[in-house]
Amino acid sequence: MIKSLAKYTSYINNLINKGHSRSVRTKKNIILAVIVKGLSILVSLLMVPLTLDYLDSTKYGIWLTLSSFIGWFTFFDIGLGHGLRNRFAEAVARGKYKLARIYVSTTYAILGIIMAGVCILFALVNPFINWSQVFNSQQVLNNELAPLVLLVFSFFCLQFVLDLVGIILSADQRPAINDLFRLISSILSLSIIYVLTKVTEGSLWFFGLAVSGTSIIVYLIVSLVLYSTRYKQYAPSFKFIRFKYAKDLLNLGVQFFLIQIVWIVIFATDNVIIAQLFGPEEVGPYNIAFKYFGMITMVFNILTAPLWSAYTEAYVKEDYDWINGTIRKLKKASIVLLAISPFFYKLWIGNKLTIPFFMSFCMFIYVVAVTWGSIFVIFLNGIGKVRLQLYFAIGAGILNIPLCILFAKTFQLGPSGVILATTICMSFGPILAPIQFKKILNKTAKGIWNK
Repeated sequence: MIKSLAKYTSYINNLINKGHSRSVRTKKNIILAVIVKGLSILVSLLMVPLTLDYLDSTKYGIWLTLSSFIGWFTFFDIGLGHGLRNRFAEAVARGKYKLARIYVSTTYAILGIIMAGVCILFALVNPFINWSQVFNSQQVLNNELAPLVLLVFSFFCLQFVLDLVGIILSADQRPAINDLFRLISSILSLSIIYVLTKVTEGSLWFFGLAVSGTSIIVYLIVSLVLYSTRYKQYAPSFKFIRFKYAKDLLNLGVQFFLIQIVWIVIFATDNVIIAQLFGPEEVGPYNIAFKYFGMITMVFNILTAPLWSAYTEAYVKEDYDWINGTIRKLKKASIVLLAISPFFYKLWIGNKLTIPFFMSFCMFIYVVAVTWGSIFVIFLNGIGKVRLQLYFAIGAGILNIPLCILFAKTFQLGPSGVILATTICMSFGPILAPIQFKKILNKTAKGIWNK
């Protein structure tokens, strides 16, 4: 028994540590990411009943609404994070460590200025907003809501800047470590809220302080530790701020930002289109199918997340054999995940809700397109060749709603037509991205294919 266990452990260890150092890092990140994601889901599940025990349904609803409201301000990043991730990885891969530090320092300065301005503006406007009306709550809560919103928004602005250390970790091909720090923050919040249930009455102020403050503390400590140890040579410094490099960061970052906005709009409108065309009762089957197949894409995203910056490094070092080998492995992984999907589908929902076969088939086609396309899109993102993807995304954003109506109503395909229309809008990944990938690696990419 012990010998068998030792043999099995040795086999797993060899499997993980075998291959190129870049591949070993990727495999370790994937394993850690799976563990961290699982624990994060568990913590989020525990958080809901604990929060309901502490806050009444009204205050809980206010908190959810406030969180959604604050979430919209993540767009103030304007793609700087993605721009820093690519430029930092490129600079390090070329051995230009001073340039990497300039990129880090400049990004901190730009984002710090933006968020300081936004925070000051919000603080000036906040006293004139009746938050009780905004959240449709009792007027008596307004005295509690105004300082709560200001507190949470201020912490959010500070967190926005502190999160840049997570970008550095991702650029260094350690995204799972960043996820681990987020998990630690969530566990700390959960622990503090549990204590609050024992020593205080349901207070939105204390709750907001616990949830928002813990993340600030964790990332402040992480930043101080990492920038004084592992990433000391890249630590942000006033003397390394060079605003002339802002254009280099923003040119790429804004393209990522616009692409992200378009896809968010497309996915956000699908439910609305189905509800408007066929009634809210048809949204349920669509969402069940989407969430199930979404698990397939989520698993695949865990596999590909560490590869973004790995591709950046490999491309800069012209390690095309590693790139091609990784792409081949991802193709095999996507086929396995899709092949076993019907079994999980049946196991998950059984007969609780009838999902039309045609809808499942359409959703399957959608996942095939997204999963297959992401194999190549993550490479293109990693090397910053996203101009063609941007133009396609803008066109897709314009055509999405007309296509949805055409397929769903004119062609009488119902909600399944919405899925097919969205799949067509996502066709850059499975159709054009592989072509661009081959052109770039064959060094035949010209014009828009090489931008």
